[in-house]
Amino acid sequence: MKTFVVVSDSHARAGAIDRVSHLFAENDFLIHLGDGSGDMRPVMRLYPEKTYVMKGNCDFSFGEEECVIEAEGVRIFCCHGHKYGVKHGLSRLAARAKELDCGVALYGHTHTADIATVDDVLCVNPGALGDYAAPSYCYMVAHRGNVTATIVRA
Repeated sequence: MKTFVVVSDSHARAGAIDRVSHLFAENDFLIHLGDGSGDMRPVMRLYPEKTYVMKGNCDFSFGEEECVIEAEGVRIFCCHGHKYGVKHGLSRLAARAKELDCGVALYGHTHTADIATVDDVLCVNPGALGDYAAPSYCYMVAHRGNVTATIVRA
């Protein structure tokens, strides 16, 4: 069993990452899906082997455009989502995940937490950690080829 803390859109809001930092040591993967990628620099220094940071449309120098993580027999596609038009639907995101042989796609950008299955791809948006009204993140578990994702209010 592998556990994930997935955040997005912290937008350099003071305390956004601190809201969930108590979870970092005990989980196997820490993923930031962009727009505030620089907020993860201290986390990456503490946990370089398990931290993945994507670059969002508001990030200019820090983070990866996209990546694939493999854990417990599951391939997970990670990106910010803006390049796949996620504000207008998830079909392009799901198609890219399938192209990479991934059964899960993690994305941000919309600031709206959502879990949906599109063309047999589990698409998960953790919401916006930096959002003042309803900050959220995703806690995800991969085990023997299965994934369970849960949106948690921060």
